[in-house]
Amino acid sequence: MADHLCILIHGLWGKPKHLKNLATSLQAEYPQDKLHVLVTKSNSNSFTYDGIELGGERTANEVEEEIKKLEEGGNKITKISIVGYSLGGLVARYVVGLLYSKGYFDRIKPVNFTTFATPHLGVRSPLLGPHNYLWNVLGARTLSTSGRQLFTVDSFRDTGRPLLTILADPNSVFIRGLAQFKHRTLYSNIVNDRSVVYYTSCITYKDPFVNIDAVDLQPLAGYDGVLLRPDEPVRPKPRVPLGFWARVRSTGWSTLTAVPLYLLLAVLIPVGSMLFLINSGYQTIRSAQRVRLHESGGANFGIERYRSNPLLEEAQNLEERVFDRLNANQGQDYLPTPPSEDEERFSKSEHSGSKFKGQEKFPTLALTSDQFYMIEGLDGVGFTKYPVHISKVRHTHAAIIVRTNRWGFDEGKVVVGHWVKHFEV
Repeated sequence: MADHLCILIHGLWGKPKHLKNLATSLQAEYPQDKLHVLVTKSNSNSFTYDGIELGGERTANEVEEEIKKLEEGGNKITKISIVGYSLGGLVARYVVGLLYSKGYFDRIKPVNFTTFATPHLGVRSPLLGPHNYLWNVLGARTLSTSGRQLFTVDSFRDTGRPLLTILADPNSVFIRGLAQFKHRTLYSNIVNDRSVVYYTSCITYKDPFVNIDAVDLQPLAGYDGVLLRPDEPVRPKPRVPLGFWARVRSTGWSTLTAVPLYLLLAVLIPVGSMLFLINSGYQTIRSAQRVRLHESGGANFGIERYRSNPLLEEAQNLEERVFDRLNANQGQDYLPTPPSEDEERFSKSEHSGSKFKGQEKFPTLALTSDQFYMIEGLDGVGFTKYPVHISKVRHTHAAIIVRTNRWGFDEGKVVVGHWVKHFEV
């Protein structure tokens, strides 16, 4: 009988079937007599609008019920692993804090914690000036509670601090619980992830892949160039003057060939954006109703179990496509030189998790003080970080976990295969 439970948690607008390939790949390698896999379903579809906290409580309740059911059936669970995809990685980190605070890790050994394309630092685009306000502040209002938390404009339980900073606080149950896991691993797309860009999924303040033609990728041996080395994923290329035709291709010609696409987007984006905003407003109203019901005790379980004093004390101390398109169009800004106080402090820190060989040669993104704080907290507990280069498709956010079986997602199978191979049972 399996004594190891692995929990899989989907992302924003997600559903259990998005994780089918992760689950089947894991079970193909480790049969049910070695590993029991739970694909969570209590926080699916529009329920993901309701926020990381509420989603984490629903999921923790589902996990507790599963452990109880297994143990009543004779399966004593002694090991646990948790895997989150996209927003599910943040929900997973919240669940870890809840389980830790309730004493589960005193009797169940935490083994593997993994995230795929998770926005650990939120989804704020590194922007300065008016664009920062227009996108990061106004954009936060389109996804209800989850949107405010992802853009870090929320205040967790009236602490005056965004939830994501609480999740990264070294003194919190969330980080203390995370530190209990034997393995902490993340996989991060380096290009074409329109939902969760590299810097936030890889927990870093540098992005060496903004101009991928200007760098030499350093592949991890045996993985077809899809996975890059965690210690040195990239090296800058020597600058070589472009020839005549190269300059033509990189300027006028590429712009001319892109004109039909721009015309198409000029028509589709306003229409799609209007539909997105209308649906977003409707879902925000529905989400607020669910949250009020949840807070008033109308959930199918007692939320007081997850609102205990220790947790409060730690706190004190077309939808998806349109959103992806808007997010991808924001670009990134960099901090000015000389370096800011945050950058200066980080350049002297010993947090190897946020560094790789040669990282200092790349500029620092215009992150907020909260985001620098999150990096420090998360790198303090430590992650093994695998940059992922998927090149056959432009929807790498779905491809990284092979969310559907479609052409071009084979590179995602390489990523999943690596994860399964290094998963400890």
